[in-house]
Amino acid sequence: MLFGLFRRRSNNAEHSVYCQIVAQARQPVFYTDFLVPDTIDGRFDLIVAHAVLYFRRMRSEGKDVARFAQTVFDLFFLDMDASLREMGVSDTRVPKKVKVMGEAFYGRADVYIPAIDSGDAAELAKALGRNIYPDNPEPVAQGRLALYMIEAARLLSEQPAEILMKGSIEWPDPEAFKSLAV
Repeated sequence: MLFGLFRRRSNNAEHSVYCQIVAQARQPVFYTDFLVPDTIDGRFDLIVAHAVLYFRRMRSEGKDVARFAQTVFDLFFLDMDASLREMGVSDTRVPKKVKVMGEAFYGRADVYIPAIDSGDAAELAKALGRNIYPDNPEPVAQGRLALYMIEAARLLSEQPAEILMKGSIEWPDPEAFKSLAV
C-alpha cells in the first residue's frame, strides 16, 4: 500500500473527456458559420462554453463523479498553463494569466448556466455576445450558438454520468444549427 502513494495516478478517462470537450469546441463550423473569432480568445471561450456544459451536467452526481469532474477541470487549467508557456508567456506572468482565465471561466459559468437551465436562448445569446463576440456583435450567430448550447445541455442530460466519464460524449452536430433562423 505504501508504494501506491508514490505511483502516478492514471487520468486516461479524464484526459479523454477533456480531449472530447476540446475537439468539439474546435470544429471548424463554429469559426466559419457561427463566426466565432478564430483567435486565442475565441478558441478559449468556445472551450469554456463546452466545458461549462459538461460540468453543468456532472454536478450533483455524487462524490466519485465530482472527483472525476474536478480532475477534468484541473487538466483544463494545466493545459491553459502549458499553452501560455508555449506561447512564450514568462514564468512569472503565467499564474496571473491562469488566474484571470479561471475568473473568466467562473464568470461565464455564472451567466450561462442560469440561461441554459431556464432554456432562455435570448439571454444566453446576449451573454455569448458579451464574451465571444465583444468587438463585433453577431446577433444571428449568437442566437444559433445559444440554441446549440441549449440542445447540447439537453442531449448531455440524457447521457448517464458513467458513460460521460468514459469520454464517450454525444454532442449535437453544430452543422444542424448553422442556418437556423433565429
